[in-house]
Amino acid sequence: MRIHHFYFLLFAVWLFVALCAIGGSAQQSNDDTAAPVPAQISASHKVFISNAGVDAAVQTVFKRVGDPDEAYNHFYSAMAKWNRYELVTAPSDADLVFEVGFTAPMYMNGSLPVYEPQFRLRIIDAKSHFLLWALVEPVKGAFREATWQKNFEAGLDAVMGDLKKLSASPVASNPSPAPAKNSR
Repeated sequence: MRIHHFYFLLFAVWLFVALCAIGGSAQQSNDDTAAPVPAQISASHKVFISNAGVDAAVQTVFKRVGDPDEAYNHFYSAMAKWNRYELVTAPSDADLVFEVGFTAPMYMNGSLPVYEPQFRLRIIDAKSHFLLWALVEPVKGAFREATWQKNFEAGLDAVMGDLKKLSASPVASNPSPAPAKNSR
């Protein structure tokens, strides 16, 4: 019987040490500086907005309310009102491509299918074609059309808020001094 207590005590000590190690590493990661946002996002001036469309689950809803390109149209309108970037009509004229889409992935909650509508925005460097950043914001579902529109606008506002934070010009933490003028 004492042997079982010994192993239990040994396990408890091991578990305590493991949890302390995990807690210590989690605290250390909070002290790390944030990874940089790609410079192109704040430095760019021209954007092409690409319509990545909607998935089949969402397409039915958007067609029912009358605008199958609702996500694209509303995002384009919000970008035009913001006036941060010049919106261009060809990707070749752009610094960045903003690929906007709307999906509703399904997962099973027990035996009940649950959909999670969401705005998706991918920011792509127009010259290299590399994905620089991706934003996803959930949109609450609704049974009534008026509630859906309110939730849809809240999701769009969240994406725009994320984008505004992301594209804010970085503040120089250690500006370099201006070169001295040569007086002759």
